[in-house]
Amino acid sequence: MYDTLERIFGFRQFRPGQEATVGAVLAGRSAAAIFPTGSGKSLCYQLPALLLPNLTLVVSPLLALMQDQLAFLHRHGIAAASIDSAQSREQTAEVMGKAKSGELKVLMISVERLKNERFRQFIGQVPISLLVIDEAHCISEWGHNFRPDYLKLPDYQREFGIPQVLLLTATATPAVIDDMRAKFAIAEEDVITTGFYRPNLNLLVEPVSSLRKPQRLLEWLAAKPGEPSIVYVTQQKTAEQVADQLSRGGVPASAYHAGMAHEQREAIQRRFMSGEIGCIVATIAFGMGIDKADIRNVVHYDLPKSVENYSQEIGRAGRDGNASDCLVLANRDSLNVLQNFVYGDTPEQDGIAVVLAEIAAAGEQWELLLNPLSDQSNIRPLPLKTLLVQLELLGVIAPRYAYFAEYRFKYGVEPEALVARFEGERRRFVEAIVQTSARARTWCTVDFEALYRDHGAERSRVVKALDWFNEQGLIELESKQMTEVYAVLQPGFDAPVLAGRLHRYFLDKEAAEIARIQAMLALFESEHCLSQRLAAYFGDRQAPARCGHCSVCRGQVARLPAPPALAPLEEKNLSQLAAGFIARHREARGEAPSNETLTRFLCGISVPLSTRLKARTLPGFGSLEAYPYAQVRDWVRGA
Repeated sequence: MYDTLERIFGFRQFRPGQEATVGAVLAGRSAAAIFPTGSGKSLCYQLPALLLPNLTLVVSPLLALMQDQLAFLHRHGIAAASIDSAQSREQTAEVMGKAKSGELKVLMISVERLKNERFRQFIGQVPISLLVIDEAHCISEWGHNFRPDYLKLPDYQREFGIPQVLLLTATATPAVIDDMRAKFAIAEEDVITTGFYRPNLNLLVEPVSSLRKPQRLLEWLAAKPGEPSIVYVTQQKTAEQVADQLSRGGVPASAYHAGMAHEQREAIQRRFMSGEIGCIVATIAFGMGIDKADIRNVVHYDLPKSVENYSQEIGRAGRDGNASDCLVLANRDSLNVLQNFVYGDTPEQDGIAVVLAEIAAAGEQWELLLNPLSDQSNIRPLPLKTLLVQLELLGVIAPRYAYFAEYRFKYGVEPEALVARFEGERRRFVEAIVQTSARARTWCTVDFEALYRDHGAERSRVVKALDWFNEQGLIELESKQMTEVYAVLQPGFDAPVLAGRLHRYFLDKEAAEIARIQAMLALFESEHCLSQRLAAYFGDRQAPARCGHCSVCRGQVARLPAPPALAPLEEKNLSQLAAGFIARHREARGEAPSNETLTRFLCGISVPLSTRLKARTLPGFGSLEAYPYAQVRDWVRGA
């Protein structure tokens, strides 16, 4: 492995933790690497991928992460590719062909791709040596970025017979590490952590009012001309405003956020990497997978979402080992906005009851389309997935499979020519597909029910044939409406009791997330060394008691300014603020909105119902976003 390290990657020695991780994987064991951002986690799978006999399958949560790692692999001559929604049909078919032939060493996908019926048909035919899970903390409910789809990964490992798994993360507390390790049966000695203290990062917290903040940021960056910098903000509109203010003040800056077109974001990222742009003002969409070694400054213009997010974002600074500054311009003004993100993810008990009623009415098998159910229950898609996982853990439902409700195709050759390519039973099978697929002008819709009823053709065989026709260019295939199928294991469940139990689970989760925000405030107002406190949060007891270079060690303990005083809610008129929304809700739903729904409208929290009613266009939406959510809710209840 040392020869490969130098010959392919150009490194003469491993960085801390890398050798132990690579050694465990090459010895045939599963492992977990918990290294700080920028400490070389990716090499821990890239090097073994070259030495293992079969494919390395990498699950990554973001397209940006995949693209950056693919570019690195290609630069080093490593056969790697991704399958993602941005690709054309031809590009996806080419990647699948290379994976089947053994030409690829690394294939990168999103976790959602594994729910795709066609993809699972394909990947089941490809021998895989190693499953790599990037951002592995997403599998833990104790983590700061729990993604319910990640919980299925141990099942997929078993389904595809993958002998080993490698977990990678930069932000795992001791509880999260234990949870991840247990889910994949990783031995304690194969969990490799390297410590979270970065001696070249100066952690600085500066209390500043919202009024003074734009000027302070400008002064601070102007004193560091030409230094590559990232400024993090919470909202897209703030990114645009701050970039404009900096540029007008003599510090050229570009905004970057998820509301921009994909091509525009890519262009900005390329210009930043090349040094053409010196400063990026971004939401947290920017930086995942960015491998720019000389970022000298990371500024949090708004409070980060959690200690974990803060650690991940400052980890993008100083990867070359040189001194870099990580500044938080801190006050409590945006605290309610942060907390509102949390409150918006808590389903109402009535919404949970809607989901349970759907299950109860389904009998022994329940089929669902996620987005329509999200609309119907007024639960955001991510918490809805969490709800489904909880129902699985409680033994109410069990996942069986997922399929596309609709397959349609258009011919690349004449139907007769397609049939004529086959003989005997295969010809009769293809003929049946052609004859039963309803044709509307160009597109034909596959009728799986008729194929099984009249010809005994199993769905899996039909899908496999359609995919092969598609690969050969004989048809152009499209699949729509991912449908998830569950077995109902407890059809006689007590819906009111279960709805209450699940609602309490989400309220506990909400309280834990709010506590996470409070932990972050406690870190920034700490009287003890910030570097030591940050390391201790992640269970690292090796960091020095005093780093000597954070703002606390420099004698500057932060006390975050309180937000400006707000007019008492009792002076507001609820019917005036929400009259338009109440009327629109009555018109659409036949009843007045619940107190929770009304509170979310006033606090500017988007949920499926508010999107459907176009609540953002109504006067009053977000009019009380500066007030604490619980205070607004109590006022609404008493009004």
